[in-house]
Amino acid sequence: MLTQIKGLHHVTSMAADAQENNDFFTKLLGLRRVKKTVNFDAPDVYHLYYGDEVGTPGTVMTYFPFRHIVKGHRGAGEVSETVFSVAPGTLGYWKERFASRGLSGLQEEDVFGERRLRFLGPDGDGFALAEVDGDKRLPFAGGTVPADEGVHGFHGVTMRLRDGGATGELLKYMGYEEVDRQGALTRYAIKDGNGADFVDLEVLPGASAARQGAGSVHHVAFAVENRKKQLEVRKALIDTGYHVTPVIDRDYFWAIYFRTPGGVLFEVATNEPGFDRDEDTAHLGQALKVPAQHAHLRERIEEILQPIAD
Repeated sequence: MLTQIKGLHHVTSMAADAQENNDFFTKLLGLRRVKKTVNFDAPDVYHLYYGDEVGTPGTVMTYFPFRHIVKGHRGAGEVSETVFSVAPGTLGYWKERFASRGLSGLQEEDVFGERRLRFLGPDGDGFALAEVDGDKRLPFAGGTVPADEGVHGFHGVTMRLRDGGATGELLKYMGYEEVDRQGALTRYAIKDGNGADFVDLEVLPGASAARQGAGSVHHVAFAVENRKKQLEVRKALIDTGYHVTPVIDRDYFWAIYFRTPGGVLFEVATNEPGFDRDEDTAHLGQALKVPAQHAHLRERIEEILQPIAD
């Protein structure tokens, strides 16, 4: 069993409109845009990162806004819901805030003893806020939401699968343990994690297959401290039979990827070097950052990209 993984690192999804996406996370949810860069494989598309003040691993939601992308089809083989942590007693604030802005999909429920408020993002993305006692991570205090009500970071993700057996075994190998069951849901938790500690598997044998598009999670990333720990994880996964990519430099972390038995794309990302490697903390996410391999295309990239008003 692996011991290097310390919870979620980030969740990356796809969107249809950069401005709408930016406004949803910064103006409505009160997160900070900690990086404005471009997709390494498609530099004519933004890669936007939102999180706490410095983009601490376990708080960062990232997006590829592809203009003209079709809407995703929800189903099995995907991360169906991303859950954020908020303080106990704050769901009333959030319900009123969301309702006043006409947000769709609002639904209160109890999951594994936690009060939750489910809601949908601009592209039908599945989200929830969970009241979590004792989350010591600090919400971004410089945004549109008072810090006392703010988002602390991820609580976890839910993956919808037709069969959860093999993915559950994978999670156990990655250091998670099964801690609870509720209906179709099985909860897995990482011990001594970073606060983004839970993965819930929802098993629906008759569900149709998901089709990726706007509103779909592209991949979910798990956190390791550094490159040494990442290489240990990579070797262990390969030795177990998984096809794992070489280490890829993503400027703000190093990444490896592999496909799970249930079809979800997993990434293992390092906590180093962080989002302040090319911007000071006070100005994170303000300037457009272009990866070195695309630097010669900057002028063209700036012409193509949709401007984002802060």
